[in-house]
Amino acid sequence: MISVASRTRFRKRNAGEGAVIEVTTKAERVWIERLPLAADRPVLGFALTTLLILAAFALRWVVDPYLPGGFPFVTFFPAVILASALFGVRMGAYAGIAGGLLAWYYFVEPKMTFVLLPGTWVALAFYALVVVTDIVIIHWMQRANAKLARERELSRVLADTRELLFRELQHRVSNNLQVAAGLITLQKRRITDADARAALDEASRRLALIGRISRQLYDAGGATRRMREFLEPLCHDVIEASGRTGIRCEVMVGDDATLSPDAAIPLALIVAESMANAIEHGFADRETGVIEVELSREGGERLRIEVRDDGRGLPEGFDIDGAGSLGLSIARTLAAQLSGKFELVAGRGTTARLLLPA
Repeated sequence: MISVASRTRFRKRNAGEGAVIEVTTKAERVWIERLPLAADRPVLGFALTTLLILAAFALRWVVDPYLPGGFPFVTFFPAVILASALFGVRMGAYAGIAGGLLAWYYFVEPKMTFVLLPGTWVALAFYALVVVTDIVIIHWMQRANAKLARERELSRVLADTRELLFRELQHRVSNNLQVAAGLITLQKRRITDADARAALDEASRRLALIGRISRQLYDAGGATRRMREFLEPLCHDVIEASGRTGIRCEVMVGDDATLSPDAAIPLALIVAESMANAIEHGFADRETGVIEVELSREGGERLRIEVRDDGRGLPEGFDIDGAGSLGLSIARTLAAQLSGKFELVAGRGTTARLLLPA
């Protein structure tokens, strides 16, 4: 198992019947992005490159009796590649020149001389071509890698800034809604008509509730959320906003589902209105009560969200179509926007049921 904290990146590529999975961890990226090493310490880079050249020379000296003719530079190519990759293009060039001179003097016929025979010209030209090609390719890759690292850091900074601005916007919107709810409450004090005061109470409550839950409705990246992690804090906020300390809410999710950002506000308002109706009407004559919010699936086609209370239930002959409740009208309108259906069912208490496409 690879933890999320390691920021592991996967790339899967089909290859016939099999697949190739490339895994690059953050630690590997950081190490690669540090190349070339010792860029600000040339003396150290020169010393380590010299050790690579001497190691290549020693290895070539040891295997010389076992190699056929025509391979004087064979052990110096890896030294050039390592020096270029680890310490940069200058050290790669130094390794190429020093290795070429050592190989020419000790392993090219006639040995222990710098005589230029026709065959020597060809061998040296081939060696120079390979060395220059290796150095140029490695240098180009390191420049591209450095540019990629800068772009990645810029993207990270922009993402952090976007998330910060998003959170700040959420905070300000929430505060503004709370202020608007407070202003409506203040305005209510000047009104004597009971129906008008009740309407302002409802408007203030809804604005305050949206303000309380708006900070958790959206993700800065627009990602979907699980229904359980959405419903639990929502129910807590509704109970807290009601000021009824004796009301308890239980959230039951048998088969969790994802919630798209566009559906968050309508669904939050429907559940909040159902709970508010249960608190206001179902528990009007009592201080305690239990509200159950359950999410389940009906086959594979529909989601069902039920808000059940153990209150006094619906009045005799209640008809949701003829009810004049603004809260019920809002719930039914929002359910239609979600291509769903909202209904009230009598039973032990009252059940508000929302059916949505899965």
